[in-house]
Amino acid sequence: MNTDTLTGSATNIGGQVKEGLGSALGDTSMQAEGKGDQLSGTAQKTLGEAKDAVRPMIDSARQFVQDRPFAAAALGGVLGLALINTLRGK
Repeated sequence: MNTDTLTGSATNIGGQVKEGLGSALGDTSMQAEGKGDQLSGTAQKTLGEAKDAVRPMIDSARQFVQDRPFAAAALGGVLGLALINTLRGK
């Protein structure tokens, strides 16, 4: 769990509280702000979860490059050529 996940959860909860207060007080602008905060918090939490999911793949790739530098260079070259050919339409 990283700071984006925690901050997103906190923002989401704060938005729920703000929306509830706005509803209780009849303040539609506070309700709207609460819904906006919830949306923002959910997006930030999702970003944090995505970072947590991608981190092991990045670490694995980093380890591959350190263990096999020549194979990594060859793989990078092949991928580069494939990308260039794809962009050129071949």
